[in-house]
Amino acid sequence: MTPSIVSIVPYEKPFESVRRAIELSNGFANLPRGGKVFIKPNIVFWTRAVAFPKWGMITTSRVMEDTVAMLTDYGITDITIGEGTVVMDPKDTQTQRHAYQSLGYDTLKKKYGVNTVNILERPFRKIDLGDDVTLKFNVDALDSDFIVDLPVLKTHNQTVVSLGIKNLKGLIDIPSRKKCHSADPIRNLHFRVARLADRLPPVFTLIDGIYSLERGPAFDGHVRRSNLLVASADILAVDKVGSTLLGIDPARVPHLAFAAENHHRSIDLSEIRVVGEPIEKVASPHQYDFEWGENKRGELLPLPLASSGIEGISYPKYDLSLCTYCSFLNGLILSSIRAAWKGSPWEDIEVLTGKMMTPTPGRKKTILLGKCMSKLNKNHPDINEVIFIKGCPPKIPDIIEALHRSGIQVDPSVFEQYDRLPGAFMRRYEGKPEFDEQFFNILD
Repeated sequence: MTPSIVSIVPYEKPFESVRRAIELSNGFANLPRGGKVFIKPNIVFWTRAVAFPKWGMITTSRVMEDTVAMLTDYGITDITIGEGTVVMDPKDTQTQRHAYQSLGYDTLKKKYGVNTVNILERPFRKIDLGDDVTLKFNVDALDSDFIVDLPVLKTHNQTVVSLGIKNLKGLIDIPSRKKCHSADPIRNLHFRVARLADRLPPVFTLIDGIYSLERGPAFDGHVRRSNLLVASADILAVDKVGSTLLGIDPARVPHLAFAAENHHRSIDLSEIRVVGEPIEKVASPHQYDFEWGENKRGELLPLPLASSGIEGISYPKYDLSLCTYCSFLNGLILSSIRAAWKGSPWEDIEVLTGKMMTPTPGRKKTILLGKCMSKLNKNHPDINEVIFIKGCPPKIPDIIEALHRSGIQVDPSVFEQYDRLPGAFMRRYEGKPEFDEQFFNILD
């Protein structure tokens, strides 16, 4: 086959760098004159409560505006930006609105006439992706003539990387997102994510690597200033190059391996022509996973908790079946447990998450987090005392009550102010000029 072109361009100047990345990759070759274009940024999380480190986590407004300006230069006037940001309350429509306003998208409306939509408020259409995989996709994206995919250069603690293909998960409805986190050992998260681009209009991908993220996808990862743009009209090719730039062999990324197999393509870079910067010159290894370990009693905990001496609780590591909503709560619960530790072992507790875990025989108390886990293990014979935290996702008061019942006296304020937690991570970047909030502003 003819090699796919992937451009790697250092970010140097507004407009010029994005223009060069697009032109070198010939990324707009299939852009129809006068067509409808849908832009999918990555706004994986937002809070209205505090400023938080958006670098490496959210598509920069700088890259967004430069892309919109390029589209208008090509004569495109029908442009829609759409995202479905994770919110804990399904009725919350204000957080997405606030994100768009804060990122300057209202200014884009005035300057370029773009539209913005909250994907979770729009209709969806069921799409058969083959091999017994059906998901519901946003109709605005499906009915467009061309999609511009603007992911961030980041790793991901479940899918290894979150680049062009993974960013498209934000186009599907909430039940479909939960379905992706299946307990099926074959048709799992990797299997389903690999197919997300297969039935969409032509997709051009521009990976925003002005900032990159290690141990993503959220604000608790480690941000780097990488100053890279990676672009291609071939979404698998650009993801393979993006993964390599993160120091991860694409063959180690299951959803990329599945996608290559599905399309009878190589998982290596042999069918790709890289233009611009050489990969070896700008690649930088990024870790993707959080480490778990055993404490002195052989109980499983995140390594920082195991190393700090916490005993009397086992919290097995999340698996692929843990969906985004329980995943966010998972981090919150672990933070509250760490803060509640006073030096005396708890009463042999085990916390189970996701859709696949089964209890360890002999534990005195077993906490089942979420509707899926509660349903799976409600009558399991290896449970002595069960403590349910039902709900999809569980409600915070129920989480606090369950932890208190187990003997873990967590501070309710940790949960009640959960939307302020991201602000604490800003301290990592204080006084470092390379972490500039101006990348997320658009000037009138």
